[in-house]
Amino acid sequence: MAFIIGLLIPLLGTMLGSAFVFLMKDEMSPRVQKSLLGFASGVMVAASVWSLLIPAMEMESDAGKWSVMPAAVGFLLGIGFLLLLDELTPHLHIGTETPEGPRSHLSRTAMLALAVTIHNLPEGMAVGVVFAGADNGAAGLSITSALAVSIGIAIQNIPEGAIISMPMRAAGNSKWRSFAIGSLSGAVEPVGGLAVVLLASLMTPALPYLLAFAAGAMFYVVVEELIPEASEGKHSNFSTIGFAVGFVLMMVLDVVMG
Repeated sequence: MAFIIGLLIPLLGTMLGSAFVFLMKDEMSPRVQKSLLGFASGVMVAASVWSLLIPAMEMESDAGKWSVMPAAVGFLLGIGFLLLLDELTPHLHIGTETPEGPRSHLSRTAMLALAVTIHNLPEGMAVGVVFAGADNGAAGLSITSALAVSIGIAIQNIPEGAIISMPMRAAGNSKWRSFAIGSLSGAVEPVGGLAVVLLASLMTPALPYLLAFAAGAMFYVVVEELIPEASEGKHSNFSTIGFAVGFVLMMVLDVVMG
């Protein structure tokens, strides 16, 4: 029951953030948007290190110096998987006019939704694999530490939901349509998390690789999308401050609740 709640918490964070569109009177301030992008980056990096990569190595501690290998292999596979998705899926990032991936006749809204889906999938995988590790008694992982990851992802999903829904409203969509698209963008997270939980239950020895795989996938999103968007143009110092706050918050959550 705990893992079901844990998988749904991030989705609630996305829905809460998307609901900000009902309070919106104008476009989101660039300063606010960059702060939120930096915050999301900080949370994802801290979660990847403390909740995924370190436990992956601790699970293989008997291997001595070679305990790092599953984490290294899984991390690179996670990066490669997201890179492949990025190349094969037609999508459009918010604030840009040029679609990425193969040519398609999909609508702008559909390609925006696909971009967000690619972005959110690793977060769902991260929550799912941490709960799977806690259920299997993995070193360094517990139900409370898994809940810490879920809560941390949910907190950073609040600004992410707002970043999705508010620009869509500014582009001319209705408030309810913008809210619905923003909320649905987070639906992939519990689905991805559940898929990883089921996979881990069938392949318990692969758990260290799955933990690092989720970390690699999240790092890809941070390096490929969040940091470039947060750093371009003016006010990039706001994204740096946001990153520091997000990183420290997730680190504290993981240590205190772990």
